[in-house]
Parts: sequence; C-alpha cells; structure tokens
Amino acid sequence: MKVNGCARCGQLVFFENTACLRCGAPLGFDPGRGRVLTLVPDSPPAARPADRDDGHGLATVFYELPPVAEVGAALADGPVMGGPAIGRPDAVPGAGPAPDPIARDLLEAVPASRRRRYRRCANARLADCNWLTPVPTPARCATEVAEVAGRPDASGTASSAEPASSGELCVCCRLTRTRPADTDPVGKTQFKRAEAAKRRLVAQLLELGLPVVSGVDDAANGLAFDLLGSTEQKVMTGHSDGIITLDLAESDDAYREMVRTQLGEPYRTLLGHFRHETGHYYWSSLVDADPGRAEQFRDLFGDAGLDYSAAVDRHYAEGPPRNWGETHVSAYATMHPWEDWAETFAHYLHIRDTLRTAAEFGLRVAGPDLDSFGVAPHSLAAEPADVAPFGMAGPDRSSPQLAEIVAQWLPLTYALNAINRSMGRDDIYPFVLTPAVQAKLSFVHDVIAAGAGGAGAASERTS
Repeated sequence: MKVNGCARCGQLVFFENTACLRCGAPLGFDPGRGRVLTLVPDSPPAARPADRDDGHGLATVFYELPPVAEVGAALADGPVMGGPAIGRPDAVPGAGPAPDPIARDLLEAVPASRRRRYRRCANARLADCNWLTPVPTPARCATEVAEVAGRPDASGTASSAEPASSGELCVCCRLTRTRPADTDPVGKTQFKRAEAAKRRLVAQLLELGLPVVSGVDDAANGLAFDLLGSTEQKVMTGHSDGIITLDLAESDDAYREMVRTQLGEPYRTLLGHFRHETGHYYWSSLVDADPGRAEQFRDLFGDAGLDYSAAVDRHYAEGPPRNWGETHVSAYATMHPWEDWAETFAHYLHIRDTLRTAAEFGLRVAGPDLDSFGVAPHSLAAEPADVAPFGMAGPDRSSPQLAEIVAQWLPLTYALNAINRSMGRDDIYPFVLTPAVQAKLSFVHDVIAAGAGGAGAASERTS
C-alpha cells in the first residue's frame, strides 16, 4: 500500500484516514490514482454555516490540496494546459473554519484546468468509506448527494446497497450488492469491518490493473458482493457466477480465531477471504477463457473438470494428502484445482501488497552474518521495492519478475518471523514456498500481467 502525507502539515497519513490527526484537514482516497488526498471544501469559509461539517459532508465538493512539489510541476505546464492561475483570494477555498493562507497559496499556484474536484462516496457514513468520486465540471457541483438508505428485502434481513443514484457510490462500494438491514445493529458494525477489508482488496486490484467492473454495469461478467449476517440465517462464504458471498461473522476476531483453530489453519483474515474468493472470480476470464493458459493451468494445478462436490466431501472426510506442503501453499488448496488456484492467487496478492508497503516505509533487511558458517554474504538480504510495470512473461514459468519478488520476499519473512518469535508470538508468515508452489505463483503472476489493463480495468485510474 502506498504511503501518503498530509499536504497541509506533512503528517503521515494512512489508507483508512478521513482526517489528518495533526491539523484536522479532511482526507479521502482517490482510487483513480491510488492515493490519500488532502482536501479543501470548495467554498469560502464565510459562505458556510458555522455548524456545517464540510470535512465529511456528502454534498460538499472538495478541491485536492496538492503537495508543494506537485505545485511546481503544475506551474511548469500550466500555460500548456491553457489554465492561468486564479489570483482572487476570495475565489480560493479555505481548509478549515478560518481562511488558510497555506491552502490559498498552494491552490492559487495551480492552474484552474488542473484542479481536481471530488465528493465523498455516498457510503461515507454507512460504511465508513473514505473513498472519493470525481466531480467533472463545476456546473454539476451543486447537486446534493443523498446518503445511502438500504431497503429491506422481503425477509427484512438484508438491504440493497444501492443509493437513489448508483453513480454517487465510489468504485468499491458499487460492487456491494447486498448488506445487513438497518434494523440489524450487529450486522451493520460487521458490515463496516468487511467493507474496510474490501477497500484494501479493490485498491490492490486497481493498482495491478485488473478489470474491476461492477455487476451493476455488467450483469453477465461483472463482480458483486453479498455481505450477509448469519445471526438468523446460515451464510456460506463463497463465489458463484461473479457474486462473492461473505459471512459477516468472519469480521468478529473471536469467531474467526475459533474457526481457524478448529480447521487447523495457520492464517485466516477478512482480507484473505476476499482475496481468495476474488481469485475464483478471475479464474474464468483470465484462465479458462484462454485455451493456452487453461492447458498450462492443467499441467500445474490439475484438471479443473474434477467433480467439485466429491472433492469437497473427500477433503473433509480424509484431510489433505501426506506431504501436501511440497506441492501446495496450504492444506485447503489440496481440495480441488479451483481451490489451489484461489489460494495461490490470494497468496500472490498477500506477497505483493506486503512488499509494496515494506518498500514504501523503506524497510531493508541486511541479513544475519553467517559467513563463519559458509553462507555467502548478503544471501539473506532483501531490499523490497515495487515491481516494474507488468509485461508479458510468456510461457516460461521462471518469470524474472517472479524470481525478483521471491528474492525480496523470503529474507523479509525470515526476519519478521524471528522478531515475532522473540515476542512469544507465532510466525507472521507461516508458509513455505517450495519450487512447486513458486511455479504456481509464477503462473498467477504471468496471468495477472496478461490481464492487466484489460477491458474495464480500473476505469477510474488515470495514473
């Protein structure tokens, strides 16, 4: 995940933040650029009622407050864009209850044609969503945005996730088809936790360039989420025909830990569930739809045509085969080739996101000094860095990019696991990447590389 700072005061800010904890400036996430932005309400402070919450108002239109470095870049090509800087102080928004000279000066330096305008997602309060939707022209800024109010279905247990106008939702919230009813306080709390994890998933999918299309826009091939409470009905987490269903009980740490222990799993998180089920969704379009990839899949993962129900029954009756760890990333992956793909896909996303975050924070592993034991110097060192843009790696399963990822990843996990053990905790990364598992990860890497930038991919992304 990218790391960002407040453009107003320089404070470190995080993916989930809606306001700077130092100066109080409103913040929001722009999925088009994968960044947390510092925002300024688009109206002079004197024109706003004193009790109006412009930092979180759904109808409020915001400017992006750019960092100083970006102002210089904007000035450099401002005349080319045809937008001279606006010099009237009363036309420049304020960042707080009183005029902010820093915000004024920064915004005045940016040509009008380069100023980006946003509104908060209509689920800002309902789902604690901090994502933004673009406002293309000033003429449309006065339109009020109604907060989402779910409509209970016939059973009274779930609500539509769509507001009066679905265009008011951010690209992530548009994916949610069903949520708990307004009369279910436990479900609503669990829903917020699930949406927080889903936002991390979607942000990474967009960053990778994978197509993220809502079922609202493409009923046949789009992606949709049903986030359902299981207090009064049984909910099965899974994927079917582009619809991912999640039992919201998984958002409860105690429940999830109990299930993890019962099933003997080393890892179980909300984000992990979303990544796994999304792997099922992408399998049909990225693998099965291409005869060449489908053949490679069969060679690596097995025959996807095996009876799934029989495979599930066999797995829970007999457990995983002996020595499964030599060929699979998890015991659950041994159930069926589909599950092997989904587990490997999720694992690839785990690795990429963690490495990106490590690189953003400048983490480096110099490695222990084992020269006296005959270990080559720096063989256990790692310098996590963001992987170069995707390119077709071809049929070769030893993709240079994947090899680079593994070379960054393993030394980092050795260090993190050792630190956890020093604190009396279990390994933060309880997995082993054997050559067979790495070959599967390399296939996932190549498939994602080929699918990146496909039709509908990150329609919001501009850079």
